Amino acid sequence: MQVHIDIVLRTIVAMIMLLLIAKILGKQTISSLTFLDFVTGIILGSLAANLAFNKDLKSSYMIVALIVITATSFLLSVIAIKSRRMRSWISGSPTVLIENGKILEENMKKVRYSLDSLDQALREKEIFNLEVVEYAVLEDNGMLSVLKKQEYQYVTRKDLKLLSVSQSFPVELIMDGILIEENLENNALTKEWLENELRRKGKRISDVFYGVRGTQKQLVFDYYEDKINKPIDKE
Repeated sequence: MQVHIDIVLRTIVAMIMLLLIAKILGKQTISSLTFLDFVTGIILGSLAANLAFNKDLKSSYMIVALIVITATSFLLSVIAIKSRRMRSWISGSPTVLIENGKILEENMKKVRYSLDSLDQALREKEIFNLEVVEYAVLEDNGMLSVLKKQEYQYVTRKDLKLLSVSQSFPVELIMDGILIEENLENNALTKEWLENELRRKGKRISDVFYGVRGTQKQLVFDYYEDKINKPIDKE
């Protein structure tokens, strides 16, 4: 019984340590990975697993190892920010795979990137014809960035000389039927104003599952009672 309790406690400690480490290293660690993030993630995962289940290793040793790895990764990330030359070695650098619509075979070989992988990455960007592409760059996080040829690019409001529409960041007002008063205060809104808006629709705050003020300051509500007789269930 004592062994089981010890494993539970060590696992909880490992989870808390990883959460703290993720907070320290920042969001980049959990987004698309660079070389440094990939190596750091593997080592941290291995150390955390040993901390949780390998009772032959002292917890203090594993915690020290986690702290050292975190500090080393943080230091390398700071160096990468300060030094362009070191950043290329630590995090990698972008590689041009298509230039002026032509595939650069040597660059493809250098990064060991196959034509199948290139085709797949292009299809994921809804590009099925190579003739559409002007430039394609393999970023240091493994993602493919694509610039289409001018004749295949989307038309913007500026191209059509349309008047621009002011936009604002969406503001969540209600979640799970509960008013988010902090968001109201930060945006100079009041509970009375929101209640009046809902009253016009014959609703109350408690009727709303999710409420948000959109990018053009329009109010969007999703109610608990959706009045959908046969909701779609694809499972």
